[in-house]
Amino acid sequence: MTGARRLFIGGEWAEPDGGHYEVIDPATEQVVGLAPEASREQAYAAASAARDAFPAWSRTAPEERAAVLDRAAGVLRRDLAAHAELARAETGATTGTARGMQVAVAVSRFQRYAKGALEPVESALPPQISEAGPMGPAAVTGALAVRQPVGVVTCVTSYNNPWANPAGKVAPALAMGNTVVVKPAPQDPLSVYAMAAALEEAGVPPGVVNVVSGTDAAVGEAAVASPDVDMVSFTGSTAVGRRIGEVCGRDMKRQLMELGGKGAAIVFDDLDDKGLAAAVAGIGTTFSFYSGQICTAPTRVIAERGVYDRLVRKLTEYIGFLKVGDPRERDTVVGPVISAAHRDRVESYVELGRKEGARVVTGGERPAFPTGFYVAPTLLADCTPDMRVVREEVFGPVVAVVPFDADGPEAAEETAITLANDSEYGLVDYVWSGDVARAFRVARRLRAGGVGVNTVGRNMEAPFGGFKRSGVGRDVGSYALHAYSELQSIVWPGG
Repeated sequence: MTGARRLFIGGEWAEPDGGHYEVIDPATEQVVGLAPEASREQAYAAASAARDAFPAWSRTAPEERAAVLDRAAGVLRRDLAAHAELARAETGATTGTARGMQVAVAVSRFQRYAKGALEPVESALPPQISEAGPMGPAAVTGALAVRQPVGVVTCVTSYNNPWANPAGKVAPALAMGNTVVVKPAPQDPLSVYAMAAALEEAGVPPGVVNVVSGTDAAVGEAAVASPDVDMVSFTGSTAVGRRIGEVCGRDMKRQLMELGGKGAAIVFDDLDDKGLAAAVAGIGTTFSFYSGQICTAPTRVIAERGVYDRLVRKLTEYIGFLKVGDPRERDTVVGPVISAAHRDRVESYVELGRKEGARVVTGGERPAFPTGFYVAPTLLADCTPDMRVVREEVFGPVVAVVPFDADGPEAAEETAITLANDSEYGLVDYVWSGDVARAFRVARRLRAGGVGVNTVGRNMEAPFGGFKRSGVGRDVGSYALHAYSELQSIVWPGG
């Protein structure tokens, strides 16, 4: 068990006004550590500290900001094993996931944006030739587009990855010269405080990074609503994103929202055995990766009738090879979900699917472990597009398969596209087809921020974000630097 953490405000570790609360290991149900419960006043104080620090930090040389971020990456890498154990304990992630996909990704993101701090922020625009007129004589006017920091950014982070997610916000924001207030998810904030300590050791000036946590929604509301905050970067549910958007709208604050998803995975019947195996492995990540607690998961499978039975059979076999259990054990693939409340929510969706007429092919029963918030990987077949389990984000190891019939390849494409786009979400969709040209043709018509063609892999320089209710804005790669900046134009008369 770690000790009691303190808030990080203005470069000082402060005692929380609301005392502490217990952070629970989802596998053992034991206390991992004590997290600070901030007050609204302390959230406002954090934003004020960030505001005070902004003028100096925004004027630092890019090389200085790059050096701080690079040193932070080194500090995190030095302590990677300890950080990974903390991440495993407070999230329930397997050891491999905690090391490779949580802490190691955070390290790589600080490294990436150390380089990003050095990317050009100015771009010359073509000169404009103006005829003589009421505004003056004929002239040639030059122009420059300059990316400027937004100001104070509140980063509200998700519970499914308390390392990669905040690093993906904090690092590019700092690289661009912004200062930040981080409000971590209440379920697993300890990792974010460890990240703050690494940044402090790396030499980040006081007030540039601030962290406030709490279980009371008022803390997050204050961190968003503070008049000192210029922008909010949020990862989480669409419902919470809407509330944040309403608050930001009142004061015209910039927003970057990565919200819910219900990824459609289109599987055409032109796949050979190798292609079908790739589709099964890709869809199967929903069951195993973060125990399905990932917004990009291909949870809504739209399968052409000719491949439907084989796909369901192969997915069933795939689940049979997934060991559910203690995430500390080397061969465990599926650990627990984040909390008892979330386990109950996921189970309620499985039961709802049953009532709606879905066939529970495998899973659907709570694993028999003495402790832990485990959900069995569950496959629902014979689903229809109108079922809530098909339309709503479950955020757990549950896949719903919707079969469709079509009279010919062209009709199959039209039907699949219609079914995939029939969703309020549009984060990441997937297409599996033996015809790559066909897959790209379909991908271009999907209303999603990203589309995987015969893969669930990601290119970490490609823009990431959602259409529709899956979000606002784009980040990752240089797009994150753009997201945390404002464009300013400077014009001057030519000679």
